[in-house]
This record gives sequence, structure tokens and C-alpha cells, in this order.
Amino acid sequence: MDTHTHPNNAGGHSHGGHGYMDMQSGGGSSHSGMDGHKNHMENLKIKFLVSLILSLPVFIFSPMMGMEFPWQIRFPGSGWAVLFFGTALFFYGGMPFLKGALSEIKNKSPAMMTLISLGITTAYVYSVYAFLSNIFSPGGIHRMDFFWELATLIIIMLLGHWIEMNAVGRAGNALKKMAELLPDTAVVTDSSGKTQKVLLRDLAIGNMVLVKTGERIPADGTVVQGQTTVNESMVTGESGEVKKETGDTVIGGSINGSGTITITVTGTGDSGYLSKVMDLVKNAQQEKSRSETLADKVAKWLFYAALAAGILSLIIWFIVTGDFSIALERMVTVLIIACPHALGLAIPLVIARCVSLGAKHGLLVRSRKALELAVKTDTIMLDKTGTLTEGKFSISRIVPFSGAYDENTILSLAAAVEAKSNHPLSAGIVREAEARGITIEDAKDSVSMAGIGIQGTVNGRNIKIVSPAYMDKEAIPYPAEKAEELAKEGNSISIILEDGKALGLIAQGDRIKEDAKDFIEELKRRKINPVMLSGDNRNAAERVASALGIADVRAGLLPEDKEREVTAYREKGNVVMMVGDGVNDAPALARADVGVAIGAGTDIAVDTADIILVKNNPADILHFLSLSKNTSRKMKQNLWWGAGYNIVAIPLAAGILAPIGIVLSPAVGAILMSLSTVIVAGNAFLLKL
Repeated sequence: MDTHTHPNNAGGHSHGGHGYMDMQSGGGSSHSGMDGHKNHMENLKIKFLVSLILSLPVFIFSPMMGMEFPWQIRFPGSGWAVLFFGTALFFYGGMPFLKGALSEIKNKSPAMMTLISLGITTAYVYSVYAFLSNIFSPGGIHRMDFFWELATLIIIMLLGHWIEMNAVGRAGNALKKMAELLPDTAVVTDSSGKTQKVLLRDLAIGNMVLVKTGERIPADGTVVQGQTTVNESMVTGESGEVKKETGDTVIGGSINGSGTITITVTGTGDSGYLSKVMDLVKNAQQEKSRSETLADKVAKWLFYAALAAGILSLIIWFIVTGDFSIALERMVTVLIIACPHALGLAIPLVIARCVSLGAKHGLLVRSRKALELAVKTDTIMLDKTGTLTEGKFSISRIVPFSGAYDENTILSLAAAVEAKSNHPLSAGIVREAEARGITIEDAKDSVSMAGIGIQGTVNGRNIKIVSPAYMDKEAIPYPAEKAEELAKEGNSISIILEDGKALGLIAQGDRIKEDAKDFIEELKRRKINPVMLSGDNRNAAERVASALGIADVRAGLLPEDKEREVTAYREKGNVVMMVGDGVNDAPALARADVGVAIGAGTDIAVDTADIILVKNNPADILHFLSLSKNTSRKMKQNLWWGAGYNIVAIPLAAGILAPIGIVLSPAVGAILMSLSTVIVAGNAFLLKL
């Protein structure tokens, strides 16, 4: 594999080295990786299916809030069977909700889990009390149990969570993949030149490490011998390769280009740069996971309302009737009705429909919270390379230095020498030659020149491709002003020499994506502020920004800088969407209210994001914004149906109209509950893009 270097003066660039999610537990949990999510979803599926089996005897042997159905069977001892299966169901199927409620209460933020736990615990405890009372006081008042309601609550809530987790798919482990950027071993050398391969974990600060052409740099360090170019784009976002000489620093995880270097290790393990980027991602994910969803907020208020209404109804009914049993049953009815089945399905069914629609249009949705926040987005921060641009070099200008050679001749000579190289600039030259129908000749003795460029023999002529810096150093005459002008526009400059004489130059820049300008204009029309964040140099970034009409540009940013920019905008009250595709974007993607990854980007960026654009087209963000708007509307409609049922049912169950003879019976409450569930299910499937 041929590698070579074309360092240039374009802003420090080198043409170098051709060389469900979380069971909504209030406190939440960050994604624990693809395997963890898959296992959690599989466990939830098993829990749902086992709970469904445990529920069957309850459905067959017990009435629904006093209503008998034709399929129900009664026989001596059937009550004991209901008690047994109901108890097993409560402790097995209800355990995720009970644990979630405990977490919410510890965080002093009761939400969906607490509301569900209130309903199932009340139903179970009172049902056991009613059963034992009926058994040991057969001549007394028959007390109605709520085992049927306990079973349906647990089954439907488990089903809702399973639907949502299945819809959002698997969450990849960004942190694990980030760690995999580092090699497993390193070659340590001493002053005598003796080398020894050691495991990465045994590498220590101060060790001298030999890094050969094409290898990943195992740790942060300082170059003490040799010169090379390094591809840091995976880590920093810099689109070109960076020249490294003695005294320069290198980052662990970046790829060495054309030369062999020796470095002194300055950071490894927890002290390394990549480790710090991983910490940024981890902290941002944990912070985001603690934010409340809309359903959690509704559930919190329903919990307080139900608890207050239940206690109040107990007190008032006891004062009015003097019968604690009647007052207790009225309170229990209120608390059970307060946890409607519709609320458990209201959001999961909308999410499932949304994910299905998104997938058909190249949008992979992995976060409910992102959908809710996307509607409020007023700032979209966009990575440049790979997001707004193609992420690959293409020729912007070919400038002959005399009339003796035209553009195609210069391009033909350059393509012949570059044909066997894998450098991005080489690929751009070869692609352009092929596009123009130029026959690419076979160059002989093609070889890279570390820190200089590449050379070869074409039809007996010695052809070199070098940088302006080489031309200046060797005092070879060429139109330096023209080269500098093109470099300031963000281009990488390659100068073609024939037998030591300059023939012309080739300027290459990163091509802007076809729909990018229309996309930016549409964002502005929607009153969304586009901001460009780039690890590239200011000249390159401003050239792209100017072409697209983006006024707010931040250039030369490291991963922590991008995350800091996102944080700064959020602290000012903005709702921020971050769009990126590289490792350097991962902390910002995790920190943003909504993280969007370009599907053709790195696995790490994809795993960190909430939304993935499969088609690699930023204009698809507009489709996502439309989808999120429609989804948010359906969520709110369903929450109103689910919560609206409570607004009516809780006061009636508490007996607010008892003075005029109207009291909501448990049976009527069950019918209303079922009707509400049917309505939210139908409404969810009406969602459109």
C-alpha cells in the first residue's frame, strides 16, 4: 500500500500520509450497550409472556370488578387458585414497576412507575384482604376483590413497555467502540533500539513507543524521532492529515500515515485524551437520561391527584357512613381507577407507529425524549465534514502555470503517480481523471516521500507531487500568490513538478452536499438557527459556511469544545439539536437535547445519537422535524384521552356526585377504562409523516 505526504499551507492542513428503552424509571438509565439493551428487551418479553400465562387462571376464575363473563368458571377452591396466581403475578410481573417506583421515590420524583405501583399494590393488598375476609367471615358482607384488574394492569403495562423497547431497537455501545479505537498492544523501544511488544494496559507514561506506517497510535505522546502525517479525523474532526515532526503531540487512536515515528507516552488509560472524550460522552448520556418525559410529568400529577382523592374519599366516606369498610372500598376504587390502562399504551403505541413510519423514510428513531424535544428545537448545530460536505476531497481548480500544458495533461500526470495511493487527495485526483475520460498511465517507481509528497516516472519523465511548503523550502519558482489564494479558500494544494520544473497546481476541497443549501434555507424559514461546528481550520469552515449562508461558525474545535458549545447554548435556554458523524461529535451528540447521526458516519457517533439518518442526507432532518411534530401531537392527544379519563373518573369514583345519587361503580369504571384504551390505540395508528 503506497503512502505519501503533501503537506500544504491551508490553515495548517497537510495533504499527508497517503498512507425502551429504560423502563421509564424516573431516574432513568443510560444505554448500556447493544447486548445490554437486547438482553433487557428479551427479559421484558419473557416477563410479559410468563405474566400472561399467570394471568389466564385469574381471568377465568375471577370477575371483573364484580361483572361475570360467560367464559368464567367457579368451583370450590377456585378462589385459592386466583389468590395463588395473583400473588405470583404481583411479585413476578409487577417487580419492574415496584423497583422503578422505589427509584423514583428515592429521587423524590414520583412518575409513571410510582403511579403503576400504586395501582397494582392497592389492587393486590385489598384483594388479599377481601379474599381472607370472605373466607373467614362467610356470613358477613361479601367484599369484591380486584385480582382481575391487577392482572390486566400488569399485562398491559408490560406490553406497553415491550412495544416501545422493541420499536426503538437496539442501543449500541458507543463507549465500548470508542475504546476499540486503541490497539491491543504497543511496541516499546529503548535507547539502544531494542523493541518489545507489550499489552496496552502495561504501557506507562514515559515509555518510548515505535509506531510504523499505517498503525494506530496506541497512546497520547510527543514525537521524539521521525516525521510523518497523522489522520486525526476520527478523533478531532480535522478533514486533512496533519504533519507531525519532532516535538509535536499525537493523540492515541489516530492513524499514523507515511512515516515511522517514535513517541514518548504522555497519557494512557484514564489520563489519555480518548479516555477524556469517553468521560464526556458518559456524563452527557447520564445527564440526558435523568430528564423527564411528558408521560412522566402527567403520571406525577395523576399520582398526587389520585393519592389526595383516595385519602380524602376515605375520610369523607367514613365520616358520612361511619362504615370503614365502605370508605376503604371507595378509596381502593379511586386508587385503582387512577392507573388507567390507556396511559400505559398511550405513548408506546404512538412510538411504535412513529418508528415504523420513520424507518420507511430513512429515519431510525431510538429515543422518545428526542421526539418530544425535537418539536421545541430552535438551534441546530451541524458538523461540517461528512454532514454538510461529502467528507471526501474533490478537485475545485486545476491551474496550469504556462500555455505548454492544459488542465487535462496536468491531471493525467498527477493521476498516473497517484493511482496506487490510498490517500483521500489521491482518490480525488483519480476520480476526476476518470470522470474526464482520461486514460491513466502506469507510473513506474512510484514512491512516497515522507513529509514531502509522492513521485514516480511517467513516460520517462520524473513527476513529483508536492506542497507549497516544499516549493518554498527548495526555492523552486511558482505562482505562490495563486496557491495562497486557493489555500485561503480552504483548499488543499498539490503542485505538479516535471524534472524539477513546476507545471501547475491542483486545488482540492471537500464538496458540499447537493441539498445542503436548500436545507439551511428551510431551517431559517422555520426560524431555526443553524450553527456550524467544525474541527477543520477556519478558512475551510468559513468557505463552506459562506456558500451555505450560515452566519454562526465555530472552527478548529476539539470534541470537548463542541460539547462546550452545545452546553453554552442550552444554558442560554435554547433547545439544541446536534448533527454529526464522527468520534469527535460523540460528546456533543450525547449532550444535545436531540442527537442526530449521519448513517454513513462512525459507529460511535451512530451509537451515541437519538436519531440516525440512514440516507446520509441532512435534508432528512426536515422529515424528522415533521415526524416529531406529528408524533408529539398524537402523544398529547393520547395523554389527554388517558389522563382525561382520570379527570372524570377519579372524582366520580370518590363520590363527588353521591349527594345526588350518582356514584361510579367499579363495573362502569372498568368499561370507561376499556373504552379509553381502544380510543388511544386507534388514534396512534392515525399518525402520518
